[in-house]
Amino acid sequence: MSDKARRLFEALDLDHDGTLTREEVISALRTKGPSLAAAGDLPFWGVGDADASSALFDAADRNGDAVVTLEEFAAVVDHRFGWH
Repeated sequence: MSDKARRLFEALDLDHDGTLTREEVISALRTKGPSLAAAGDLPFWGVGDADASSALFDAADRNGDAVVTLEEFAAVVDHRFGWH
C-alpha cells in the first residue's frame, strides 16, 4: 500500500473511525477534493461529482458491507491512480 493511499484515506475518514462510508467519501471529496489535488494527494481527474465518488466507493467495497477499510481503499486507489 502506498503512502499516498494511506494519506488520502485518512483525509477522507471524517469521523476517524478507521473505515469509510459512502457518505463520508462523497462529502470529503466534495469539500476536500480540490485542496487534496492541489497538495498532490489526489489526481485532479480524481476529483469528481457525487456519482464519481459513489462509483469509487463501490469499486473499493469489495465485500459489500457498506464500509471501506484502508486495505480495500488502497487496493483500488493504488491501481486506479497508478500509485505503488
